[in-house]
Amino acid sequence: MALPVYATPLQRLWHYIYLAICATVLFFLVAPLIAVIPISFSSAPFLQFTSEMLAFEPEAFSMRWYKILIGDCSDPGITTVCTDRWVRGAQNSLFIGIIATFLATTLGIMAALGLSRPHMPYRKVIMAIMISPLIVPLIITASGLFFFFAKFNLVATYTGLIFAHTVLGLPFVVITVTATLVGFDQNLTRAAASLGGSPFHNFFKIQMPLILPGVISGGLFAFITSFDEVVIVLFVGGPEQVTLPRQMWSGIRQEISPTILSAATILVIISILLLTTVELLRRRTERLRGVTPS
Repeated sequence: MALPVYATPLQRLWHYIYLAICATVLFFLVAPLIAVIPISFSSAPFLQFTSEMLAFEPEAFSMRWYKILIGDCSDPGITTVCTDRWVRGAQNSLFIGIIATFLATTLGIMAALGLSRPHMPYRKVIMAIMISPLIVPLIITASGLFFFFAKFNLVATYTGLIFAHTVLGLPFVVITVTATLVGFDQNLTRAAASLGGSPFHNFFKIQMPLILPGVISGGLFAFITSFDEVVIVLFVGGPEQVTLPRQMWSGIRQEISPTILSAATILVIISILLLTTVELLRRRTERLRGVTPS
């Protein structure tokens, strides 16, 4: 955002200082990613920049660590343990994440529809309980879910992991959909009801198309949370429920190799794509409301 022409010298000075502070904070946030991505293409089994990499020699770079991720052990340069646990971890993460996102989105929409009505009793209390997984430390949530699921034999099962990830993703859907419903004109549904439309029909034909950006945004946040989660998996999951983040955590404890950085690079790329989609949906929502995106 450019400064107005009538800005004073002091305002201009603070503007540039503010930009410098933002650039510094952004650099410290992005700097680890800048280091992780190049090392994931290293041909050496070390988590460091070699002199050959700094000299940009072609022999210093390799795709061998990405081959390990897909279970390809044919490269003779692979000196680390090569198994299919990375592939199974990615498959489990996608399986659990997709189902948990579907459940969180469905339950979150129903909760948001009720919480958006001003006459709903104890609305603020229920809202606080719904978003509590975002406030309570994750280690406490994981411990509580472990003891609760243990009574129903859901520990070390895919069902338990899916329910646990649903609990973590639910607040994101509730918050985004509730925020979208704040600007929704309820007169549209009242008019449709007066014309004989059923609540089910009116929701999918009138409300859903208008709140769809908020629904998708909440679902994407829920999927990112599930796909990157490791603490819940350590408490609720078993030996068979190996997700990609858990495999990365196990790799750090047992054998440190650039394979972990390769997986981290893929997770970063997925997160960037999903967050970019969320931002595009936010701008679309603002355009629908007649607000100029900032």
